[in-house]
Amino acid sequence: MARPIDEFVMAWAALSGDSSEEGWRSIQVTPAGSCSLMAGRRFPGNEEALLAGFSSARLPPAEKLPEGQGFEVSRADPHGDGNTWIALTRKETGSQELFAEMVGDVAGAMDAVATEGEERLLRTLLTRVRSWQEFMRKGAQALSPEAEIGLVGELAFLKAVVESGVPASLAVEAWVGPLEGIQDFELGTGAVEVKATLSSQGFPAKIGSLEQLDDTPRSPLFVAGARFSQRESGSNLPEFAEAVRESLAGDGEALRMFTDRLLAAGLHETHADRYPRRFVLDRMRIVEVGEGFPRMVPGMVPAGIRRAVYEIDLDRAPGPEVGLVETLKRLGAL
Repeated sequence: MARPIDEFVMAWAALSGDSSEEGWRSIQVTPAGSCSLMAGRRFPGNEEALLAGFSSARLPPAEKLPEGQGFEVSRADPHGDGNTWIALTRKETGSQELFAEMVGDVAGAMDAVATEGEERLLRTLLTRVRSWQEFMRKGAQALSPEAEIGLVGELAFLKAVVESGVPASLAVEAWVGPLEGIQDFELGTGAVEVKATLSSQGFPAKIGSLEQLDDTPRSPLFVAGARFSQRESGSNLPEFAEAVRESLAGDGEALRMFTDRLLAAGLHETHADRYPRRFVLDRMRIVEVGEGFPRMVPGMVPAGIRRAVYEIDLDRAPGPEVGLVETLKRLGAL
């Protein structure tokens, strides 16, 4: 749950001003466990910031810090106290309202693991910010209708995987689509690519790259085709997400990871009213990508072709349907 941002907003207002000297002004706010948190401003730009201080946790010098549209993350030394300080700072071009929302969300994620030690707090901070990085990269706007139904398909598959008996944390960790994974799920040595459609005639599926249906790096590779229809009796995108949360109940780590993945996928809890469409899953068909499957992959296209986006009809893809449990067994997840 996000932390209320009033404390940060009041501190930023008190710190605002003009200065030609480089440096920080800051006011301490409620800590997250043993991690000191401060609302700050960096000068001479007067940009708002969240400063997180760790007395024992250390950040490897070579670790690359996230940076998104509208914000940056940097190492800081506001007090010269020898502690590890991480600064999450709004860029001049970034939205003040969205940045404040982000700060409250990140602080809330840290509050949720406040009793688990500084290393966990530091990792939670960076993981949550990286999810915001993906969210910002996608434009921080409502998902397109195509992306919306695609995410609904992935959520329906994730819920089915958990209900089939795969440990919740393992199932959520396998969901790498929001993290720009080549396939949507990486399970065991193999993978599953989920495609969703509202079409009642045929099953058009857009393939985004030459690598997406290549089973050379990960094998076996399956495609799960989820056919939906729009009905008032169905569920909207946020409700599909909530159904997954319910299936993860009791596993705090899986729930935290799922929240990060949702944000990286482009869905934020405050945007629930942007998705009025309601869907019902009519059928899910899983087929192994093997000999005769319609695809374009590296080594099977003429020399010189480096990239390709194409569309196939999954209804015409050869191969027997593979049940979900059998798929998970062959992937080594069950």
